[in-house]
Amino acid sequence: MIIELKISKKLVPYKRAMNLLEKRVLDVQKGKEKELLWILEHPRIYTGGVRSKESEILDKRIEYISTNRGGKITLHNPGQKIVYFVINLNKRKKDIRRFINIIEKSVIEFLKVYKINGKSDKKNIGIWVKSKKISAIGIRVKKWIAYHGCSININNNLQDYKKIIPCGLDNKKVTSLKVLGVYKINNINENLEKVFLKNLSKI
Repeated sequence: MIIELKISKKLVPYKRAMNLLEKRVLDVQKGKEKELLWILEHPRIYTGGVRSKESEILDKRIEYISTNRGGKITLHNPGQKIVYFVINLNKRKKDIRRFINIIEKSVIEFLKVYKINGKSDKKNIGIWVKSKKISAIGIRVKKWIAYHGCSININNNLQDYKKIIPCGLDNKKVTSLKVLGVYKINNINENLEKVFLKNLSKI
């Protein structure tokens, strides 16, 4: 099955991205459009999943948007890569846990390119490096169309996390490639494209 690849070089406002994703989900359901893999970055915004709590917002002045994805509150800001997708599980195995495992595996393989060893955690969805979270994952499934995606901290400002309790966790327990000592970060989009397309094609 053909997955359309979209790479945005300019920052994409969160609401605009969500509108495009929701429309693509409907079009994929109707057979009007291909599945999608979209790599981008957002301007700074805080978003909450279906399990978010108001108590997780430490600074009430932040710009916050409630969403229909899984998970809790998280941050998106420049320097953090977002990988969104719209994948039709009706044409594949209808196994959400396996699908999440594929996303986790893809992030881990991406990190290995930069000599960083990431690990998944059965209790907390996402990818961790030395007990600190580098990637958050939030998925929604509508009529077996899986969408939303994952974020990976590359060289973004981690101080922005201090305004929330990210994913319900201590906001000191986040990291990025830059904090881990990776300064020469080349071919980010190309490497994300390679591992995600390879693994999504195996579902």
